[in-house]
Amino acid sequence: MKSLRVYIVEDSVSAGNLYKAVLTKQGYQCSLFLDGYSAMAAIQADTPDIILQDVNLPDVSGIEVMKFAKKQNPATQVIAITSNSTIEVAVGAIREGAFDFLEKPFDNAMLIQAVQNAGLELDSKNSAEPVSAVTGLEKKAGFIGQCQKMISIKHQLKSAARSKASVLITGESGSGKEVCADFLHNSSSRALGPLIAINCAAIPAELFESEFFGHVKGAFSGALANREGAVEAANGGTLFLDELCEMALPLQAKLLRFIQTGTYHRVGSSELRKSDVRIVCATNRAPELEVKDGRFREDLFYRLSVIPITIPPLRERADDIPELCRHFLQVKSREERKVFEGFTADALEILKQHSWPGNVRELQNIVEKCVVMNDGGWVDRDMVEQLNTHFSKANSSSNIVKHASQNPASRTQASSFADKIEPLWVVEKRAIEEAIAVCNGNIPVAAVHLGVSASTLYRKMKNWEQLAVS
Repeated sequence: MKSLRVYIVEDSVSAGNLYKAVLTKQGYQCSLFLDGYSAMAAIQADTPDIILQDVNLPDVSGIEVMKFAKKQNPATQVIAITSNSTIEVAVGAIREGAFDFLEKPFDNAMLIQAVQNAGLELDSKNSAEPVSAVTGLEKKAGFIGQCQKMISIKHQLKSAARSKASVLITGESGSGKEVCADFLHNSSSRALGPLIAINCAAIPAELFESEFFGHVKGAFSGALANREGAVEAANGGTLFLDELCEMALPLQAKLLRFIQTGTYHRVGSSELRKSDVRIVCATNRAPELEVKDGRFREDLFYRLSVIPITIPPLRERADDIPELCRHFLQVKSREERKVFEGFTADALEILKQHSWPGNVRELQNIVEKCVVMNDGGWVDRDMVEQLNTHFSKANSSSNIVKHASQNPASRTQASSFADKIEPLWVVEKRAIEEAIAVCNGNIPVAAVHLGVSASTLYRKMKNWEQLAVS
């Protein structure tokens, strides 16, 4: 295998020589540069495979060095090095195209792992195999979707997976936040480590600290033995905190301290313990509003939302419904040992017209019912309508309208009501405008209180303009 060339750009002579010694021992060809300009001169003459780049240099920003290297050769993998005080700069480097970042202090194993991962990324640039591997991973996680929004989210997750920065996933209930976290974990260098999930809404406040940090025997009534907590169990892997905004304020302070120091105490113990975990959080609330209303700590919010990702509701990605249906049908058919051909066009059309208040979870439930309640073959419109009152009502309404259009008496009676009934969009428009007015014209805040996304309101407002013109 080709020995990869690594440029180390670090103004600390002792630290730079340490990195060089560690990586040389691993078989890499290493060169050390103590300032940015000398590094850029060397990069221009001979671009390396990997650059280990301190973001704070005495002469020029490490970000500028990275941009210069990327301009010379986009395939060059850059690993940013940062201290606690410049973590935002490192995240900025990720957004500018850095492969990963290391936060000081880090040990030799973390350094070697980061460089090895960068080498694997280089290999993937020259191979079609990782593409199919990612596709397989998406299907395994159930993270399905090829609409523009989902493609963008997958790109964000791919970038986030290369770092250890905290990720905050927001979205409506059932939209796929946990699936997103699972995909992120399995795409990262921590995939071989554990993924430990905690539902912050399901654990009583008095037991939360014990669940999170563990306890020792006799710490409280019922503590009959020592017990490790989620932080300890997730060491070397990912800790997923679902329903984050349900966490009580006193516990938020303890979580913040753990994130800042990586250390904790079991309940009832004075022994200081350490755990290396990557924090991924999810909430169906608007965390900015929770901070504004004093229910969530602002400093913790900024620590957890280094990389924010928003999952759109299913009604905003209706084009993904056929692919999701095929995936769920395949999975559930295998579980029930039945053979289904797929969904008919009529069945898919009625599913695409549904508003999906329960999002992907609701769709999965519908598909599972179709499989359980039928023997096989094609899933048609009748099968779907029998399982959900919304679908059957929609069908009945269409039949009533059709019948009325064929009956002159019905048409006359309907026309007499025309001046007494407001169109539904007018009623909805008035309700939304009142909500926006109450929120002082802030559309995103109004959207939160209405239980929809801001993009939904913007889309409806655009439709009103078109209706007014017509």
